[in-house]
Amino acid sequence: MSGGGLLRLARASAWHRRFGLGLVLASIALATFLLLAVERGRVALREGFTQSISGTDLIVGARTGSVQLLLYSVFHLGSPTNTIRWRSVQALAADPAVAWVVPISLGDSHRGFPVVGTTPDYFRHVRHGEQRALELASGRAFAGLHEAVLGAEVAERLQAGLGQALVLRHGAGEIEGEDHADQPVRVVGVLARTGTPVDRAVHVSLETLEAMHAGGLLGYRLPGRPAAPARALTAEDLQPRAVTAALVGLKSRSAVFGMQRRIADFRDEPLLAVLPGVALDELWTAVAGVERALVAMGALVAAVSLAGLVAVVATGLDARRQELAVLRSVGAGPPQVLALLLLEGALVTAAGALLGLLAAQLGLWAFGPLLESRLGLSLPLRAPAAAELGWLAAVLLAGTLASLLPGWRAYRLALADGLSPGGSA
Repeated sequence: MSGGGLLRLARASAWHRRFGLGLVLASIALATFLLLAVERGRVALREGFTQSISGTDLIVGARTGSVQLLLYSVFHLGSPTNTIRWRSVQALAADPAVAWVVPISLGDSHRGFPVVGTTPDYFRHVRHGEQRALELASGRAFAGLHEAVLGAEVAERLQAGLGQALVLRHGAGEIEGEDHADQPVRVVGVLARTGTPVDRAVHVSLETLEAMHAGGLLGYRLPGRPAAPARALTAEDLQPRAVTAALVGLKSRSAVFGMQRRIADFRDEPLLAVLPGVALDELWTAVAGVERALVAMGALVAAVSLAGLVAVVATGLDARRQELAVLRSVGAGPPQVLALLLLEGALVTAAGALLGLLAAQLGLWAFGPLLESRLGLSLPLRAPAAAELGWLAAVLLAGTLASLLPGWRAYRLALADGLSPGGSA
């Protein structure tokens, strides 16, 4: 029997048993879809974390772990162990290798969202994605005291718009600390969605935070202490004493390691400068087990689907014994019977894998823009990457190998029928 005839016979046989094999094909498609979704999601998540701060060369803060500094300064997770003095920030900005410095002050919140104290340079220099600048969906950046710019998610979830007054709270939680009810801030701008931690923050000026905590203008009351007498705040009162961290951009990327050493040797106070990419690599090393667990889950689903293929083909062999005997009678030998079963398994697996790939591509086309706007996961519609092609090849190979067991049994049945008195030689 020729190869073309064997292929036509395998297709016809599979179509004859299309209901059972269709269920197996659907399960293989689902397993392939899950494997591709995990792989693309893993890559997109890594890229999304990296692109949350794509335009910054160094993050400078108090001496602590590099991952911890990255998490609280960029992603607003956890609590800073210490602050850095304002004169240290000024010394950084005066370094000839530095192009810009954006200070970050954390510690307050509004209804669970972090408050980020910074300068107007934040909106000019902070980048996300592929070096994209922050954009305002409405309003303007803050320019004076008690003005706030909201991230897109804050504005959406709190239904807050331009002109609305917000009361900030000292502390990072919903009920932690006392609020600044005597000094509300007014929303003057709302940022366009970025899919980064910027969306989940309330941005105010450093001077606004100093005014709230200075015990001046309207008499801010510290916990357990009476309110300070109200007085007019001076420029010196509004100048920050310390900030949580600073984002630094350099004039030349080649100077990054030299600048990092100079910051580590800073004499006025102990400082730490980390490269965002290096800190992210450390973070991914720490969570590598989660990635492996997700991939293992997808592989397990694929294994179960292929086990179903083995079960369907194997249980149907007794019913197909007459079919195999007919094949023997027209001259098909046991090796060709084995090849027929392997080819059937490969065809079903290939069809399932292609269907899963098609479903993944359609899913990206339909939901990719939504995932990017909501979660910041960039999932463009593109051809499968090398890793994804590797998974597809692995599924196809595993499906073909899974057909060996029923194929070997069919081979033995063909031999037995061929040697029996009533069988065909």
